[in-house]
Amino acid sequence: MSLRLLTGLREIAAGYDGLILDLWGVLHDGSSPFPGVVDALRELKAAGKRLVVLSNAPRRAALVAARMVEIGLARELFDHIHSSGEEAWQHLLRREDAFYAALGRRCYHMGPLRDDNMLEGAGLTRVGAIAEAEFILNTGPSDWDETVGQYEALLLEARARGLPMVCANPDLVVVHQGRRSICAGAVAERYAQIGGSVRWHGKPHAPVYATCLATLGIADRRRVLAVGDSLRTDIAGANAAGIDSVLVTGGIHAEEFGLGEDGAPDLDRLEAAIAASGHRPDAVIAAFRW
Repeated sequence: MSLRLLTGLREIAAGYDGLILDLWGVLHDGSSPFPGVVDALRELKAAGKRLVVLSNAPRRAALVAARMVEIGLARELFDHIHSSGEEAWQHLLRREDAFYAALGRRCYHMGPLRDDNMLEGAGLTRVGAIAEAEFILNTGPSDWDETVGQYEALLLEARARGLPMVCANPDLVVVHQGRRSICAGAVAERYAQIGGSVRWHGKPHAPVYATCLATLGIADRRRVLAVGDSLRTDIAGANAAGIDSVLVTGGIHAEEFGLGEDGAPDLDRLEAAIAASGHRPDAVIAAFRW
């Protein structure tokens, strides 16, 4: 196997000046940090590394930061926090490109109440029906048990009216306390399949990486490392941005990789999944640890 297998980030940390870190599935499980994560972050900071969290959370970056602190990830452990929701909100506010300039202001919000911050301060009018909307803001399902099929009728109605959709989280699924739940990306993917227009924000799309790299201030991209658990978003995005990456095998792909009792993946299944995805990490690690 050509992939480098790491037992800890200490084995490669010296080769990098800054890291772009995924959040859910790498640093925490939605409720608390994974074992060893806080210690690893402290070691990286002590070694002088600049750390940026890049999350596909469909909410403002300040709220992502506040939630991190709530569950035990102290703010001083990171230099910057960016999110797909923050990027989407900034575009909704500034309207600097042709898609957003033509978007309209009457918004149907497809998402839970906890994501209402995405409508605040952006000059939007919330409407309660697709028939009244000029576009859809998709931040994901309202309940962890929802399915894409439950949105089919709504999506068909929106497609018939030609409504564009802003997707503030490209992730398809998330593992929440051990259970897999769909994300906004799964609904947006279905909308695109039936011919709907979708504007995606977050990993693996280039703009969020440009923001993070600018924040890091490291001119040589060879000195930047991305760490994530998704081939489709984290590794694909790092590949496209021209930076090295480490895949955490204990995250979203754990079942696919066939993790054993020791947390190690089945190497044949791991290699097959990577090859099938077309997105290749530079190394793999079972969990984010020093």
